Amino acid sequence: QVQLKESGGGLVQAGGSLRLSCAASGRPANAYNIGWFRQAPGMEREFVAGMYSWSSDTFYADFGRGRFTLSRDNAKNTVLLQMSNLKPVDTAVYYCAATTDFAPLRLASTYMYWGQGTQVTVSL
Repeated sequence: QVQLKESGGGLVQAGGSLRLSCAASGRPANAYNIGWFRQAPGMEREFVAGMYSWSSDTFYADFGRGRFTLSRDNAKNTVLLQMSNLKPVDTAVYYCAATTDFAPLRLASTYMYWGQGTQVTVSL
């Protein structure tokens, strides 16, 4: 099975950028469908971005389209989420997740493996 560890979160001003990394160990990350989710206090976990293992196509929530970019760095066994033009509403804990199931990327229940999360805080 794969283990996932997120990094790259932090405090940034509105309009700024962050790059989140999801480092995989135990198995190659490119063998898995990958999703990024976020959860703000008192809110449900929501889909941010995802990609299937067999395709370079990427999928985004409406709020992230045009601001967030998902990519794989196979040499480092890592999945990256580049976020730009960040807004205070983007403040949340961001999680990466992986699965081998063929299922909708937007559903959290699809995923078998989860990281511990990384905090992103966007200030005014």
